[in-house]
Amino acid sequence: MEALSSSFRHPQFLQVRSLNNIGANVKRRHQPVIRANIFKKPLDSTILNKLDDFICTFLDPSPLRPSIDPEHSMSGYFAPAEELPPTACTEVAVEGGGGPLPSCLDGAYIRNGPNPQFVVAEGRRRPYHLFDGDGMLHMIRISGGKATTFCSRFVKTHKHTVERENGSPFVPSTFSSFNGIATSLSRCMLTAARVLTGQFDPLNKGLGAANTSVSLLPGGGGGANLFALSECDLPYEIKVTEEGDIVTLGRHDFRSSISISSNNNNNNNNKKNNNPLLFLNMTAHPKVDEKTGETFAYRCNITRPFLTMFRIDPDGRKQKDVHVHSLKESTIIHDFSVTENFCVFVDTQIVMNPLSVLRGRPPVGVDRAKVPRLGVIGKYAEDDSRMWWTEAPGLNMFHSVNAWEEDGGATIVMVVTNALQVEELFESIGLAQLRLEKITIDVKAQTLQRQPLSTKLLEFGVINLAYAAKKNRYVYAAMIGQKGIDGIVKLDLSLTHKDGHVDCVVASHLYRPGCCGGEPFFVPKEPNNPSADEDDGYLVTFVTDENNGESKFVVMDAKSVTLDIIAAVKLPCRIPSGFHGLFITEAELNKV
Repeated sequence: MEALSSSFRHPQFLQVRSLNNIGANVKRRHQPVIRANIFKKPLDSTILNKLDDFICTFLDPSPLRPSIDPEHSMSGYFAPAEELPPTACTEVAVEGGGGPLPSCLDGAYIRNGPNPQFVVAEGRRRPYHLFDGDGMLHMIRISGGKATTFCSRFVKTHKHTVERENGSPFVPSTFSSFNGIATSLSRCMLTAARVLTGQFDPLNKGLGAANTSVSLLPGGGGGANLFALSECDLPYEIKVTEEGDIVTLGRHDFRSSISISSNNNNNNNNKKNNNPLLFLNMTAHPKVDEKTGETFAYRCNITRPFLTMFRIDPDGRKQKDVHVHSLKESTIIHDFSVTENFCVFVDTQIVMNPLSVLRGRPPVGVDRAKVPRLGVIGKYAEDDSRMWWTEAPGLNMFHSVNAWEEDGGATIVMVVTNALQVEELFESIGLAQLRLEKITIDVKAQTLQRQPLSTKLLEFGVINLAYAAKKNRYVYAAMIGQKGIDGIVKLDLSLTHKDGHVDCVVASHLYRPGCCGGEPFFVPKEPNNPSADEDDGYLVTFVTDENNGESKFVVMDAKSVTLDIIAAVKLPCRIPSGFHGLFITEAELNKV
């Protein structure tokens, strides 16, 4: 992130502007600057904005560290993009000839990621961290083997709405807002003033950016709901229109505010546990059990109990909370693993302490003295009385790629990404030393063994989803470079049986210099063919070329030893680097 090109930086004369009023492409057209008229704002909003500017100008440290300096965090591959309504896109030739889009790609690929709606210009001091950005969904629609439209739309969260009404960003960030005692206390008091004056209602309407992932979760009646998620808020339901656009339907609590039917034996308990004031956030990585149609999820809390797991039934209704009292402090658990009978959590060194703000430090930090633990609990446990933990030194799991059971449930196998330099995770993903590991858990002995799968820096691992919670052979992951994602690799987990084998990579594809990709997503060639090979399919992702500011949707042959790009579509605009995506078939879209 530190060595980013200046070709995407913004003109000196700008202060804070909405992306609706600027061009984010390299070759930008001249557009008039539309400034907010402060005389149309309520007086209290104008005064609070002036105080906010004072904090940014005089109280924030100078210089800002690179990870929160907008000249770095809003540059290069991370430079913001504008919203774009459904716009035609064009298939382009690829090296080696390529061909048309595979017929199985009939539907939509949607990727989520942070994209601030306001740009901070050079010379301004408002801190900005990559994780702060408003959720923006980038979607390409494909029909009949042809790419039809592409669009980019913000998720219309409460944060997005109130900041747009205000004309500038103000919702405090866990990662960038707390830089010294004076700065931290001032921002806390300013936020409290906005709540008291009615500008901001985080308790009832949330404060998250919905910028992390996209999930298709069962909603009852054979249908499903589509969500944009982040772990500090409830999900936001979204919908794909017939015209190829994306609309935000609203914040979703899985009907937790509706009392359970009177014929439910746990009716009173469910009412208590599903009080909407207690259900304020959930993981951005829920897991769907394809056999039962249930969704398994959890939330991290800043007060006891620090971890709460729950289920969402096939009708889309949240069930009883199961509080994990054996977690002794507030820990950032970004992802978890779910098998046929168990849920597995990792108590990492990344901890949350709101009182750190009073000492001028961010509430999220790394406790290097803490020994990470791995915890196993029954998937249908009523409480945490039978949950057990075992120490796992150095295990700071970031994402769970897959997990399954062997030996009749006596063994759990997990494939995860681990941050070897966890203290660098929020400074630069390239410095965090993310590696893929295989973890084998002996359930009876309550012990574990760990094995690295490659010496390469790898993240955003994915599989053929037909093998979710089942033993799988192949994993596809993004290669992490100095600036971003340099390419894609394929790993063969069967090679871990060979003694001393430390690199399971069997295929790889490097992008051209200056290009940065995203998380891959595996689409099976024959999704309804149970005898098809596990790797018989395609990898899809977005790739941006910093040399010319162009972005493409690319399709790779997952069976190829070089993961050949067999088709590509030029997008009508440049898009920034992002996080997690999802391919949804046309049949699935029709059920949403």
